[in-house]
Amino acid sequence: MNTINETNFQFPGQKTVYKGKVREVYNINDELLVMIASDRLSAFDVILPRQIPFKGQILNQIATKMMNDTADIVPNWLLANPDENVAVGHLCEPFKVEMVIRGYLSGHAAREYAAGKRMLCGVAMPEGMKENDKFPEPIITPSTKADNGEHDEDISREDILAKGIVSEEDYLVLEDYTRKLFQRGTELAAKRGLILVDTKYEFGKTKDGKIVLIDEIHTPDSSRYFYAEGYVERQEKGEKQKQLSKEFVRQWLIENGFQGKEGQEIPEMSDEKIYEISNRYIELYEQITGETFVKASTENVLERIEKNVNAFLQNR
Repeated sequence: MNTINETNFQFPGQKTVYKGKVREVYNINDELLVMIASDRLSAFDVILPRQIPFKGQILNQIATKMMNDTADIVPNWLLANPDENVAVGHLCEPFKVEMVIRGYLSGHAAREYAAGKRMLCGVAMPEGMKENDKFPEPIITPSTKADNGEHDEDISREDILAKGIVSEEDYLVLEDYTRKLFQRGTELAAKRGLILVDTKYEFGKTKDGKIVLIDEIHTPDSSRYFYAEGYVERQEKGEKQKQLSKEFVRQWLIENGFQGKEGQEIPEMSDEKIYEISNRYIELYEQITGETFVKASTENVLERIEKNVNAFLQNR
């Protein structure tokens, strides 16, 4: 199976290339960004050594659908999708924070809570909660946007403003957009029998100073979902929630002695495990979107992407 590990394209008007954990972003004439979703898998801020078939296509297509489904409440960067793995949009100056919003005590928040902490990013978490309980109101727990190879770090609203990372005027917009997107995401998930547990949003400014949503939205890489059916019963019995996210990858890594900490080795991923993860991502796609996943041809996949992007750029 051909997967996309990295790309090294030279598109017309190309200025720079930024390679993130999963996506590779090409600057075209300081006007457009061509964002290619690779099949790389990251967990605990570490890129794992093997790629997951169709993962990039899945993430790109979910993000595109969710951008379209929220464009009426929050403007976004997206202009077109010339290929199953590609999004093209306006060049933006990204804010150096990720806006994480949590409706439930899960994942990182639950781990911090279990360690005895009751404040997360300057936000109080109520006493007496169990893992996966719903917060009285969703809480915003931002993190710094790390450079390659570095860990994202929790940061409070107060520190963001005090350090001048984001102006207060802009930060109020980011908070407002974050809450609106989470509310819409919650409604969309409910229609699919899902609970949107937590997610992160990234924002940027266009050349004319407009704040827009960028990157991905409501994908299994950026979000955690529970199945709504049986949620209450599982909580009452103290059982694990049935969920849709890449948390299953993190749990497998933890069980095999890896949490991204110094000195730890990434466990070997067998072909069987790779295809299991790929099938889980396909399940995620179909459950989140309500659509059957159609696998794009992976024969000469890099040639396909290059051809489609070039055709789009030449016909603009």
